Formats: sequence, structure tokens, C-alpha cells
Amino acid sequence: MSFLIHYSEIALKKGNRSFFVNKLAENIKIALKDLDDVGVKKLSGRLLCDIRFPTFAAGNRISIVEERLKKIPGIANFMPAFEIVLSGAGAADMESLKQAVVKEIADRKFSSFRITAQRGDKDFPLTSEEINRELGAFVAREIGARVDLENPEFTVFAQILRDRIFFGFEKTKGVGGLPVGSSGRIVSLLSGGIDSPAASFMMMKRGCRAVFAHFHSFPYLDYSSQQKALELSEILNSYQYGSKLYLLPFGKAQSEIATKAPEPYRTVIYRRLMLRVSEKIAEKEKAGALATGESLGQVASQTMENISVIDKSVNLTVLRPLIGFNKEDIIKIAREIGTYDISIMPDQDCCQLFMPKHPVTKADIKITEKIEKDFDIPKMISGILGKAEIKIL
Repeated sequence: MSFLIHYSEIALKKGNRSFFVNKLAENIKIALKDLDDVGVKKLSGRLLCDIRFPTFAAGNRISIVEERLKKIPGIANFMPAFEIVLSGAGAADMESLKQAVVKEIADRKFSSFRITAQRGDKDFPLTSEEINRELGAFVAREIGARVDLENPEFTVFAQILRDRIFFGFEKTKGVGGLPVGSSGRIVSLLSGGIDSPAASFMMMKRGCRAVFAHFHSFPYLDYSSQQKALELSEILNSYQYGSKLYLLPFGKAQSEIATKAPEPYRTVIYRRLMLRVSEKIAEKEKAGALATGESLGQVASQTMENISVIDKSVNLTVLRPLIGFNKEDIIKIAREIGTYDISIMPDQDCCQLFMPKHPVTKADIKITEKIEKDFDIPKMISGILGKAEIKIL
């Protein structure tokens, strides 16, 4: 079975296009590596994925392939495709296309259809519109269905390349964006909530490979937040494969901060420590940035002033892909990527532990740094990392 795969944004990369195309082809092979013999070929402006599997298993495995291709960043759309090798004789090739299309749709039931042809090879003797008319007339005569250009029940897609024609009947929308790994590596802070998984996905869609870091408060709280983080990571892993999740014990540090720091500044101190720990993980994982699910003004700790003070705790860039999104926008992304139902399950997240009733909304960097002098920050960081648990997905 063949799948014709289109990319959109990659096509605009000009001199660097081959790098992105090769990365996308590599990611497709990784996603399908357990399915018998998989080959990915580069064609003009598209990729062709050939998969050989036993006939008895074809139906189920085609569904598996489609589900995986839908989640690979960089793919704009794809379709199962039939191939015709061109002879160079325009009329004969057109006749081959007509016969092949009718053969494949003979058992399908529809009363209206349209032909959508794309002539990639401008040397082909017929224009796209002429192919539409000629093939459409033949299908209408042979099948008995009518042409409907506005609301057809069925569509035949035909793409004419230099040495072959591909045709198919259903295009499936992909994630789009850039292939994972083409924009470097990040450490993504992953809570059990709705926002951070959506933020991780947004960064993967921009070509970043995400390493996940989850801060929990076990044994002060139960294991539920770790379980949620693992389940969320497994879903996100279906968009990039080979993921790594750091489970980081934060309860002892929280307890110390709650004991010594003024209550309004607790959250800011927590967040600064989380970023410092994540920066150490980034050094180990050779990541170039951190990422969080914060949205400006969504909660008290996410004001512009607090974000500025929190960012000053690290040297790495902190990316916030959801910074201008409202909650409804974020929920929509979470539903689309399949994390929403897990995120809304109750758990005992570390954010619930020792939280101030009235957190500061305009933190002052001088006050913050003065408070932190009462703590042995390097020791706290090493204590958390020393007891970290790493899950390979």
C-alpha cells in the first residue's frame, strides 16, 4: 500500500528544504518501524510511503498507519494512493488513468462526484482542467453518477508527476508545522493540568523535540499526579516517539520554602526553583530552551511582572507558546491532541501543597533575591535531581 504525503510549510524553506524533508522522512519511518517493510521516497514536493504487509492484515494496518501519520508534525495531508507509471504517450497514459480509476471505484456507492487533478508535470499534454473534464466524463458514463463540483459525495484526486500518476479518494489532514527534531530540543515543564501538555504539543509542532519534566510532592501528596504525567507523556509521545520523562520530587523543597519565605512570594520562589532544576536537565539533555504552559494573566502567578522575575532565575530562554491564548483556545488544543480527558481527572498536584492564599501579583526582583539568600539553592537543586526518576517511553 502506498500513501502520498504532502507537506506545506517545509516547501517554503528553499535552501534548507532537504534538511526538513529528510527529517520528516526519518520521523515517518520511526513512527511505522514496527509495520513490516516501510519505505519512504522523496518525490517532487511530496513524499511517498510504501508499506508491504500481508493481505489478510491490510485493513487493520491501514487504519494504524493513518492514525500514526495524522500525528506526525510536518505532514499537511496524506492519502492512500494508486500509482500509474507513465509511458510518455499522453493519450495512452490518460486512457490508463481512466481505466484504473473506474476499476478502483466500481464497487463504491455514490450518486455524485468530482475530479480534482493537479498537474505537477507541465509537459503532460493535458492541463489540470482538461484532465478534470475528460476523466470526469468517462467516470460519469461508466459509473452512472453525476458530476457535482460544489457538494460531491465522492472525490477523485489525481496528481500527475514527471514519470507517474497517483490517484486516490480521501485526503486526511495532518498536524502540519515542522518535523520534530528540526528546531532543536527543549525541556517542557509538564504538570497534570490542561495547559502544559498543549504547550508541549505546540512546541513539537514547531519542530522541537520535548523532554518532559514533572514536579510532584510525593510522599507529602499521593502518586496520582505522577500517574497523570506518565499518561500525558505517553499521548504526547505519539507525536514524537522516544520521549523521556523526568519525575522530580519537589515536596521537601516546597516545605522548606513554605517555612522560610513570606507567604505571598512562595509561588514565585517555587517557580524559580523549578526553572533552575529544569535548566540543569536541559544541560544534560543538550536542550536549548525551556517551555511552560503559562498564559498571561490566567492566574495570579502568571502576571507580566511575575513572569519577568521568574525568568531571571535562569540563563536559558523560557518559551511560552500559549502566552496569548485564552482558556477556551487551550481546551480546544487539548481535546484535539487527546490529553483533555486525562488532564481533568482529579489528582494531588504539587501546586496544591503549601500554596499562599494571597500570592504576590507584582513580584520585585530585589525582594525575591533577598528572600532566596535564606536558602541553599544549589543543595536544593541537587537534592531534587538526585532523587529524580526517569521514564523512557
